[in-house]
Amino acid sequence: MKALIAVLAATFSTMAFAEGGAEAPMGVTGQIIFLGGFLLIFYFLLWRPQAKRQKEHKELVTGLTKGDEVVTAGGMLGKIIKVTDDYVVVEVSDGIQFPVQKVAVATALPKGTIKDLLS
Repeated sequence: MKALIAVLAATFSTMAFAEGGAEAPMGVTGQIIFLGGFLLIFYFLLWRPQAKRQKEHKELVTGLTKGDEVVTAGGMLGKIIKVTDDYVVVEVSDGIQFPVQKVAVATALPKGTIKDLLS
């Protein structure tokens, strides 16, 4: 983080002097305000939404139960028939079952979605 601040400060000071002319370079206070604004934008556009997605996915993974209809990260649609600590067994068709890591479950679907799609 300190390296990032040092690089940004060097870049901004170089840019301020490069303009030349009658304008005075941006002072330290201006640089701090600019950097603070940049960090706020970075926080609200990247960090916060990503943390929210991670929290929602963690809740999804911990809430998986037998009978849930899910879509895996690979796009497989199936019904959970067994839940263990790190894995779930998904049935994609009659008699076709495979284990999947819980973290690979992308979405839980409303009950009856598979039946609606196949009919």
